[in-house]
Amino acid sequence: MGRIIETSEIAKIYKMGNQTVEALKSVSINIDQGEYVAFMGPSGSGKSTLMNIIGCLDTPTSGSYILNNNNVSELSENELAVIRNKEIGFVFQTFNLLPRASALENVALPLIYAGYGKSERDEIAMQALENVGLAQRSDHKPNELSGGQRQRVAIARALVNNPSIILADEPTGNLDSKTSYDIMDLFQQLHDGGNTIIMVTHEDDIAHYAHRIIRLRDGLVETDEINKNVTRAAEQKAAVSDS
Repeated sequence: MGRIIETSEIAKIYKMGNQTVEALKSVSINIDQGEYVAFMGPSGSGKSTLMNIIGCLDTPTSGSYILNNNNVSELSENELAVIRNKEIGFVFQTFNLLPRASALENVALPLIYAGYGKSERDEIAMQALENVGLAQRSDHKPNELSGGQRQRVAIARALVNNPSIILADEPTGNLDSKTSYDIMDLFQQLHDGGNTIIMVTHEDDIAHYAHRIIRLRDGLVETDEINKNVTRAAEQKAAVSDS
């Protein structure tokens, strides 16, 4: 597996009136293709800022960020938009679906920017909906779907361009416990299928689905640890499969 993300001493400083806020001080992390990583930390720790930089929604004040062999720290807004559409699938807490568009139309949206024709868009989007178990609801609008179904539509949309990484920002924040676990099981299936997943969460039980947990505090990496519980479960699963 190759390296997909490499940040080197990235810092982010915001100017707010006369004040400067150091959201990130010096963060160096490496993430390999196929990893499943959670960013955790209290409010103000810098986890959302780091997520925005990794998602090419923002650029660092200093330091470098290499995404899939592209140095994205110095790209223009237009170049960042191209990289975002090609390399990254976003899943948000609030789903961010177009209210008047059907599930199929919402999922197909990134393919419009990628230049696909309508029939090809619909075919790829329908396959993505099938992959998340929602093909039968393809003509429903968001207000006709439950919260869990809306998040599945959002996940299908994130997958539709076959991105290098899936970035999930508090993906279960608006869901009840049972639906949250269903969505996390879906993320696990996506990871088992080879997808690289990075999520931001403040919930320990959700973070523990990830195979590696990076905790931030005051704009710095506090800890970066392999999640032994997941590793042990995977080893036991593999042992059962081999026997």
